[in-house]
Amino acid sequence: MAADIHRKILVIKLGALGDIVLALGPFAAIREHHPDAEIVLLTTAAYENFLKPCGYFDDIWIDTRPSLWQVPTWLNLKSRLRAGGFTRVYDLQTSDRSGWYFRLFGKSLRPEWSGIARGCSHPHANPDRDFMHSIERQNEQMAMAGISHIPDARLDWVTANTARFGLEERYALFIPGGAAHRLDKRWSADRFSKLAQIIADQGIQPVLLGTSGESELAEEIQTGCSAILNLCGQTDLADIAVLARGAAGAVGNDTGPVHMIAAAGCPTTVLFSAASDPALTAPRGASVEILQRDKLDDLSVEAVAAALRLR
Repeated sequence: MAADIHRKILVIKLGALGDIVLALGPFAAIREHHPDAEIVLLTTAAYENFLKPCGYFDDIWIDTRPSLWQVPTWLNLKSRLRAGGFTRVYDLQTSDRSGWYFRLFGKSLRPEWSGIARGCSHPHANPDRDFMHSIERQNEQMAMAGISHIPDARLDWVTANTARFGLEERYALFIPGGAAHRLDKRWSADRFSKLAQIIADQGIQPVLLGTSGESELAEEIQTGCSAILNLCGQTDLADIAVLARGAAGAVGNDTGPVHMIAAAGCPTTVLFSAASDPALTAPRGASVEILQRDKLDDLSVEAVAAALRLR
């Protein structure tokens, strides 16, 4: 490989959680391709502490995602980008927002840019990119920028003390929530409860994961299965990855934590409705089973129980 001329590199990835997990392979590839460069990640505050130990970045900058009318914030971001001394940018967000960041550099200070911003030096020039799964789309984008080897996502660098949860020897993770405005992507609480009882009857402890805002949903599921351990609102991203390593299996809706669990190597069953397309957004991992119905109400407890992969 020719000597790397890039001493300062910016990577842009703003979220959501599933997108961050799906970008872990490209993150690792960029570090491998530029071993001596100073690499900065521009992301949102939600992922700063989680990504600090990964070893892929020398620094993490927080993007507050300013609105158009927040002019002072835009000017500060412009000044910081221009002063950064970046010679190459890997835009893994490839959104309208990151396209504006390309323009903030101005023509005279504009670095090499891998992405889709108009006029960038290394465009992902595939008109069908929006019809590709995130993994294949990013891998092709990296190849067009000269990085041909993209490893699978790794989470072995994540550490957390999960002993505080007092888990039984065998447990399975349940992720019944998801975006509050996308209820059509959620399987019903009653069916999660019945599935949890089936798992409990096999001597496996059902463990609920979710946000504190999903506590009411978790309590509804608990009413039908007293064996459930409810950890909603008690786990951070590192906890989820470490819990996934030790779990017998997992089942959940199409939502960010499921991506983390699958990438950690846990056997994972993911429930999709017609509201999202697994061909474009499915979690990736060593053992992932996808179940899809147009309406999740048409997905029976028996069908999910039969599809579960438990170790």
